Amino acid sequence: MAKIIVNETEITIINIEGKDYISLTDMVKGIDNGLALIEKWLRNKNTIEFLGIWEEIYNPDFNSPEFEGIKNSAGVNRFVLSVKQWIEKTNAVGIIAKSGRYGGTYAHKDIAFEFASWVSPQQHSRLCFYKSTYMLV
Repeated sequence: MAKIIVNETEITIINIEGKDYISLTDMVKGIDNGLALIEKWLRNKNTIEFLGIWEEIYNPDFNSPEFEGIKNSAGVNRFVLSVKQWIEKTNAVGIIAKSGRYGGTYAHKDIAFEFASWVSPQQHSRLCFYKSTYMLV
């Protein structure tokens, strides 16, 4: 486990099977209703498409047929999807939900940078600065 400071916020990075996952939960700590932002981001049709493409490239066990159903539902007002539902329905590996100590929502660095861009261009820029100075696997 490592930590970086972005915009005066300490962000946890954990390593799973040789890949770094960045805490989305930490990224939104100082933002009003920050945790709600993660689920709001996950309901966005563009986010679902991005996650699906990422999973299709990097996850041979990704449930593409289930993803298509989710993608078709995304964007309508009644569409709701939690991180746990995304993982359970699609067998996703790019985002994880951890409970207990160091719990929260973590995303592979590629996905975390996309989330940072959606939350705040400033946070994205600073996180990218750390990407170049901190060796993420």
